[in-house]
Amino acid sequence: MSYLTPQKFQVPLDRDQVAQDWGRRGYSCDVFTDPPGREWNNFVHATNELVTVMEGKLKLAIDEEEILAEPGDEVFIPKGIRHSVKNISSSTTRWLYGYD
Repeated sequence: MSYLTPQKFQVPLDRDQVAQDWGRRGYSCDVFTDPPGREWNNFVHATNELVTVMEGKLKLAIDEEEILAEPGDEVFIPKGIRHSVKNISSSTTRWLYGYD
């Protein structure tokens, strides 16, 4: 399964545009701001999740698949799947996430 949709959204990213797109698909839309090296490890959710990078770069591990996500890319994380997210940028990374 491909979890990554490269360049799903035009850069620079318009948060309202992403929120509208995700809302039509039944997803919420909130923002995380992470310093360089910040990690979120071994999460499992009871809902599907979408992630889109606004600024910076993320490395995601989903079901043992490694994904590099850059601004405009969309990542789908299925419910019940263990996943981790790390800011691999040398600067702050801002990213959107939403649940269905």
